[in-house]
Amino acid sequence: MADIVTPEVRSRMMAAIGRRDTKPEIAVRKALHAAGFRFRVDVRKLPGAPDLALSKWRTAIFVHGCFWHRHGGCPKASVPATRPDFWAGKFASNVARDQRVQAALIEAGWKVVVIWECSISTSNMEASLLSLMNFIREGEPSTMIEIPQAATSNTVQAT
Repeated sequence: MADIVTPEVRSRMMAAIGRRDTKPEIAVRKALHAAGFRFRVDVRKLPGAPDLALSKWRTAIFVHGCFWHRHGGCPKASVPATRPDFWAGKFASNVARDQRVQAALIEAGWKVVVIWECSISTSNMEASLLSLMNFIREGEPSTMIEIPQAATSNTVQAT
């Protein structure tokens, strides 16, 4: 299947996708700030430059887009019909990098949270954010959790 736009237009569209200040990330930041948490944004001194870092709580938060980071079973994690070999390699390298970054942070004693875009854009966003805040306050050091799509689960899953 051919792309419906020219390569130049597609390149411009892809280049416009930002690495920070996405709608889900801003929603998480607003909720955390309103709850009294203070954090730094896009902390480049930490492995993987977490979207948010709460130094007091030694917690790194990544707000992952389901498409780019391959949220399993999520409808937003579709695969483009054009250039399947390119996309398979791109997605595999993204997932491998995410795993390396998370392992490095955990080894450094940080708690790691991955919040999937779909858990913030659902009607159960409040439950997802409550799970996040509970983990920040009570989670064990050197652990990682994912906050999944709220429609499938309202609980935090430790990995």
